[in-house]
Amino acid sequence: MLLAIIGLSVLILTLMVFLALRPREGRLHRWANTEIEPYISVAICAGVALGFTMLLSGVLNLLGAS
Repeated sequence: MLLAIIGLSVLILTLMVFLALRPREGRLHRWANTEIEPYISVAICAGVALGFTMLLSGVLNLLGAS
């Protein structure tokens, strides 16, 4: 159960970071078009993958299909 909750939390945190980095009022985020932009994309993708894996693993453990 704890694994599923942590996985869901990671997914929500990743979504919040993604929404915070979106363009607003016609202006790009200050990290856009810089040398760290690709790393931010990788971090968001890794957050989604980690959160989904943890959530799925927690659900499978709850169902007893370990």
